[in-house]
Amino acid sequence: MDYDYNTQRNRLVLPEYGRNIQRMVEHILTVDDKEERNRLAKAIITIMGSMNPHLRDISDFKHKLWDHLAIMSNFKIDIDAPYEMVTPKIFSEKPKYMTYKNHVIKFKHYGSLIEKMIEEAVKMPEGKEKEELTKLIANHMKKSYLTWNKDVVDDALIFKDLAILSGGRLHIDENTRLNDSREIFKNKKRKIQKKK
Repeated sequence: MDYDYNTQRNRLVLPEYGRNIQRMVEHILTVDDKEERNRLAKAIITIMGSMNPHLRDISDFKHKLWDHLAIMSNFKIDIDAPYEMVTPKIFSEKPKYMTYKNHVIKFKHYGSLIEKMIEEAVKMPEGKEKEELTKLIANHMKKSYLTWNKDVVDDALIFKDLAILSGGRLHIDENTRLNDSREIFKNKKRKIQKKK
C-alpha cells in the first residue's frame, strides 16, 4: 500500500491557500486555450477570496489575489489579468535605504515624546496653563522614570531633569508635590490585573 505523505509532496508556494488551490493553479498551466485559462483563473481567484474574507476590506485585495496566483504558478501563468502581473524581479530587488533620525535623547528613560512636549511647553506664554502643563509633564516624567527604574524617585530629581531638558526655561516650585511613587505603582498593578 502506497501512502501519500505531505513530506513527500512538492512544497506549497503559499501554504495559506492549501494544496488543492495549488493543484488548480498547476492545472491551469496545462490548459492550451487562453480563454479557458482566463475563465479558470477567475474561478480560482473567487475561491481564494472566499478563503480570506477578513482581507476584503483591504483596498488592493483583488490585486493581491492576482499576484498570489502568479506566484503560485512560479510566474509561468499566461492569462489576461485585470492587473499587471507580478514578476520574479520584485523578489530580487533590494529595499530602498531608510534614513533614520539621528536625534540624541538626553534621558532615554523619558523618551523623545517628553522632549517634544517640553519644547511645546517652552513656547507657551507664561500663565496658569503653562504651569499646569509643566506639572503634567513632570508627573509623566516621574511615571516614565519609575517604569524603567523600579526605585522610588525623589521629586527633586525630576525637577532637575526637567530644568536640564528645557534648557532652564521650565521650572516647578520646589514645594509642588508630584504624584506619589506608591500610587503610580498601585495604578500599574491595577492595570496589569485588569488585563488578566
